[in-house]
Amino acid sequence: MSTNTPSAGPSERADQIPHRRLPFWVALAMSVALVGPTLAMSGNGQGLIATVGKAIPLVFLIGLIGVSLVGYSFVRLTRHLNHAGSAYGLVGGTIGPRTGFFSGFAMLGAYVGFAIGTLALTAAFVNAFIAELQPNDPNPFQVPWLIVVVIGALISFLLSGRDVRLLAKILLAIEGVGIVSMIVLVVVIFAKGGAPTTGVDFSAFSFDGVSASAVFSAVVAAFLSWAGFEACASMGEETDDPGRNIPRALAGTLILTGVLFVVVMFAQVVGFGTDAAGLSSFQNAGNTLGALGSTYVGQWFSLLIIFTAIVSAFGCHLACSATSGRMLYAFGRDGFGPKSLAHIHEGTGGPRFATWLVVGVSLVVDLICGAVGWPDMGTGNPAINTYFLFAVAGSVCLMVCYLLVEIAAIYFVGARKFLDVHGGKGKIPGLVLPALGAIVIAVVLWFNVKGATSWADAPLLGLYWCVVGLVIAVAASGIAKRVGESLTAELADTPATRTE
Repeated sequence: MSTNTPSAGPSERADQIPHRRLPFWVALAMSVALVGPTLAMSGNGQGLIATVGKAIPLVFLIGLIGVSLVGYSFVRLTRHLNHAGSAYGLVGGTIGPRTGFFSGFAMLGAYVGFAIGTLALTAAFVNAFIAELQPNDPNPFQVPWLIVVVIGALISFLLSGRDVRLLAKILLAIEGVGIVSMIVLVVVIFAKGGAPTTGVDFSAFSFDGVSASAVFSAVVAAFLSWAGFEACASMGEETDDPGRNIPRALAGTLILTGVLFVVVMFAQVVGFGTDAAGLSSFQNAGNTLGALGSTYVGQWFSLLIIFTAIVSAFGCHLACSATSGRMLYAFGRDGFGPKSLAHIHEGTGGPRFATWLVVGVSLVVDLICGAVGWPDMGTGNPAINTYFLFAVAGSVCLMVCYLLVEIAAIYFVGARKFLDVHGGKGKIPGLVLPALGAIVIAVVLWFNVKGATSWADAPLLGLYWCVVGLVIAVAASGIAKRVGESLTAELADTPATRTE
């Protein structure tokens, strides 16, 4: 590595994330925490009842297939490229800097949206826990949700300044308890034969009574549940042996959550019942796992699951903030945005200021939403309304980014350099699987956008953010040039260590 010119690699800069210091489990913890299994299974099913009824497990099965195709492309690319900007570096290092910037901007919008939404959802779960403590009160006491948001943001500011390894340990412990609790609940539901009225009804995996169009339009919620599985890719510069450990973390996250989500969602549907009364109970549950825990095990178990969901939602907020901070750091390092975004805190080795900025934005946006009474997503709970708006908008941003990653994987496998090094090894699956993934994502995006009825609908808000990124990428030639030069130097200085 050259050390005698200012344009050498990023490892020579004062504000540079320390390279190769984090073990595999830290990367895995970040992805699992950002997915938030307990959070996803507690709050992502209710909004689908009106669209697909009992076919929610089918929606998640299709979603698993689609996200697995995306995961294949991430695994393929991170064997060779690793960058703090995640898709920004993966796409930019294959297709080009403008496209890379656009994909990174879309991913940043997704993670910031998730950080806003999960902070609000934390407040909703806190009130669900308080309500469960008052089981016989038809009008239980509730804390104003914005108070919980402010307290959560203050805790987030404190934890965001800590070393990422400490954060990873906290997140792993949180999700470990939640996953074990879900498995116990699933076993009990199946052992008791599901709801007495409908039992274990496998027609939930069929198109019985629901159109294919409705199912595909609902798949966005399934993508929302897995959103963030690729979070570990933003830690590629920090992780030891990233060409091996980042792909392992990606695959491990998908395998763990993929099986869990399909089985748990099926158990929830049959636990409530697949008839009209059961689906209505499902739809109106503030925390579905908590409601089922109270019915099938007891109040103590319900309190345990709801508490775990609270911490899981907050852990997801922390992971989203940390990942967004690393993306802002990557942009700031490459000349897009103020230089303060590229500052690395000496004590933690992470971009603390950039992470604090995301937490601050999350707090302000939630406070504005609460003050003006927007949005109204029809749930009757303003905190959950806020969560769904920003989560769905973020998911659309993420699917746009995923689409570009699929195209980048095709471009990479078809490139002359890849063929010269690897010959025909892996060429067919390397071209076919990303192409199938791109088709699935395009179909899901189309069904969601075409169903929008207002300019302020969540899917369109996500597209607006992406349009802004596209305009910057196309019109700001100076930014594109700086990004291209910096990105080329960074990828050359942070090579993956694994080959095909």
